[in-house]
Amino acid sequence: MAVETEAVTVPELALADTDINWDRLDKTRFHIIGAILFTAQSALLHPTSVVKTRMQVAGSGFSHMGGISVFRHILKSDGIPGIFRGFGTSAIGSLPGRVLALTSLEVSKDMMLKYIEDLDMPEATRIGIANAVAGMFSNLVSCVYYVPLDVICQRLMVQGLPGTTSCNRPFDVIHKVIKAEGLRGLYRGFGLTAVTQSPASALWWGAYGSAQHIIWRSLGYTDDAEKKPSHMEMVTVQAAAGMMAGACSSIITTPIDTVKTRLQVMDNYGVGRPSVLKTAKALLKEDGWRGFYRGFGPRFLNMSLYGTTMIVTYELIKRLSVRRE
Repeated sequence: MAVETEAVTVPELALADTDINWDRLDKTRFHIIGAILFTAQSALLHPTSVVKTRMQVAGSGFSHMGGISVFRHILKSDGIPGIFRGFGTSAIGSLPGRVLALTSLEVSKDMMLKYIEDLDMPEATRIGIANAVAGMFSNLVSCVYYVPLDVICQRLMVQGLPGTTSCNRPFDVIHKVIKAEGLRGLYRGFGLTAVTQSPASALWWGAYGSAQHIIWRSLGYTDDAEKKPSHMEMVTVQAAAGMMAGACSSIITTPIDTVKTRLQVMDNYGVGRPSVLKTAKALLKEDGWRGFYRGFGPRFLNMSLYGTTMIVTYELIKRLSVRRE
């Protein structure tokens, strides 16, 4: 995965050191630095999530508009607070979830690497498999926490749109959802999220590992070569690999994300509790198959930028958190 350093100040990096394992990290520093840097990253990307969510909601008037037009409309009508709706809840609420996700990712990856270390396969394949399994497991574990948070944040993002329940604060959302549907209302879309995003997470991490390996080899770097990449080259390769992984993932997961968003925020489906099938049929009836790619532009941008900034930030956090011997 990432190109490892023995210390942050080392000017050159060996490709053979492709991972900073969990047992080499100062766990407290890892989570504190991670909380700070990932919150800053989320703030930069949150507006694209607001735009994407509004484009995916039926009757919003935004479903057939371009992402830039929707952004301008929100900015004009609601100002800066409008494009950051739900950010406070997301930022604060994500802190425990991020600890859970990062810990499960690193621990499961470390366990998987040890489990397959004796298998006869190329090192790049071994790392890719370990990353993919870790990404899937981490997503499954974090879904238990993040799905309710996602329901709350998305409902705050679409306040005022037709078919949505009026809510003032995060706790007001929780109260009204539980009153109407019980605790299960906070887990709308959980099955869809877990079943689809866990393989998507495995795809992302696998694609990232593969893309990074291909880029390094195309630049003439090998594990045994004396030629070593600089820190700038390392960041550039990680960013490029992250962008490729994010772009691939957005193309595959946007239809599922559109259905999930509708399922989590809409309340006017008539008789009975909203379901995946009912939501998909309504979307297909409204706009045909292209309806499943509503908000694709903002989501593509969000996931490409997220993939780039997340992995560069993540690898930086790990380098800054290496335990001093």
